[in-house]
Amino acid sequence: MRYLITGGAGFIGSAVVRRLIEQTDHEVLNLDALTYAGNLASVAPVADSPRYQFVRADITDAKAIGDVLDSYKPDRLLHFAAESHVDRSIDGPAAFVNTNVVGTYVLLEAARRYWMGLKDGAKQDFRFQHISTDEVFGTLGEEGLFREDSPYQPNSPYSASKAGSDHLVRAWGETYGLPVVTTNCSNNYGEYQFPEKLIPLMIINSLEGKKLPVYGQGTNVRDWLWVDDHARALVLVSEQAKPGSTYNVGGRAERKNIDVVRAICAAVDASGAGAVSSCEDLIEYVTDRPGHDARYAVDCTKIERELGWTPSVDFEEGLDRTVRWYLDNRDWWQAIRDGSYKGERLGLAS
Repeated sequence: MRYLITGGAGFIGSAVVRRLIEQTDHEVLNLDALTYAGNLASVAPVADSPRYQFVRADITDAKAIGDVLDSYKPDRLLHFAAESHVDRSIDGPAAFVNTNVVGTYVLLEAARRYWMGLKDGAKQDFRFQHISTDEVFGTLGEEGLFREDSPYQPNSPYSASKAGSDHLVRAWGETYGLPVVTTNCSNNYGEYQFPEKLIPLMIINSLEGKKLPVYGQGTNVRDWLWVDDHARALVLVSEQAKPGSTYNVGGRAERKNIDVVRAICAAVDASGAGAVSSCEDLIEYVTDRPGHDARYAVDCTKIERELGWTPSVDFEEGLDRTVRWYLDNRDWWQAIRDGSYKGERLGLAS
């Protein structure tokens, strides 16, 4: 099949691009605006493939999107392009509304026009797959899991903008018949993650001898999903899911933030690459994020039952592999530290 990937130079999108080129016979067109978190170095391992193309464009540009759809004629459109960092959404919510809500609307309308013009077989086979987050469901107490039918209760500008995009996708399916599929995932981690996120930030700061800022008391809980497991799930969904389907994708790996940071410290200490003898000495408790959700955890029974997907990498193995990757790929993250992001604190709502 022919895949159009929006945001394919980002963290999760690039993992799917690499998987499609390396492990399938599908063709890929990667469409990305290359904002601060977009990095073509993340798709460099597959960029020379004759089955890979790249177009620089913004999903809010209706003409550019329409031209790509008409010329490339995709069978699958996987929509990753988004502003994705909660702290940035607190400091600047407008960009999140513009990209995540308006951009998704523009993409849906372009896809609807393209889909309506397809002939019967191609029209029946086309899918618009929207990749979203468990954060749209809000926060959990000490027990329970988010399911596909959990009510939406977003608590940050980021999660509100993603909830809005989810609702638009569903509405375009119900109102216009556009064959849409939506997935909501838990926290991803792994290779090529932009270093403002918790795990890469803690790894890189420990290598540089900088403080490891932990929000509040570090008791907030997240379910961690190895990004390559997520990519495998998304390709499976794209190949098998029926229109109108929704799936939660999680790692079944709940951890308190402070426990994640301590595990990173142990891995860096064991490598001998840390800037200090014990990285835990760098931990610093800082003012909590406004509206910080207490706990996320997803029930991924549906995708396990219907599509046969399960996580293949447990958190301990995945974290060790992630730490090793950042140790071995300093050039990748050092270029970011020298330019678009230097590790500063975001999201104080000042």
